[in-house]
Amino acid sequence: MSSQYLLSIGAIFGPSIIIDGELWRLVTAMFLHGGIEHIAMNMLSLWFVGRVMESWFDRVSYISIYFISGIAGGLISIYMHPTTVGIGASGAIFGIFGALSGMVIVHRRRMEEQFKAFMKEFGIILFLNLLIGVVFESVDLSAHIAGLIVGMIGGAMVAKSYKMIWIYISIMSISMILFYNYLYS
Repeated sequence: MSSQYLLSIGAIFGPSIIIDGELWRLVTAMFLHGGIEHIAMNMLSLWFVGRVMESWFDRVSYISIYFISGIAGGLISIYMHPTTVGIGASGAIFGIFGALSGMVIVHRRRMEEQFKAFMKEFGIILFLNLLIGVVFESVDLSAHIAGLIVGMIGGAMVAKSYKMIWIYISIMSISMILFYNYLYS
């Protein structure tokens, strides 16, 4: 797929977001993929972590962490690669990995069995994603890392109290707005 085509359907592109104010691209890009391999890898990863996430988090927390992590990944992506066209849900999916990691870290003593199972699955997916990152230069590891970190913060906050999700949403949203304004004002 050409960059022009991807831009026409909502891919991330620094100048479109920064100059033209097309912030919606930070969300639409999560629903775009570069081919069957790209979407298959993302769906396999989401299947692995999504089923665990569904049993540990409520819907609002899951959806909030998914989108906030994906948007954070997109912002870091345009900061690191401002003129590169970006697509995919990997930042959001890594946010789910991060959320589960945050939950497990907070409750590690009570979740010993879940921790072992999670770390096994996490290791497999992390290895596959790193392998893909080595084989394909187009993989944006900065978006993955940003999603992972933002998700981990969210997961740890939610693990402390499910009511904390609203504080998490507020803090992350304000942080992203401030980051965006700082970088591009």
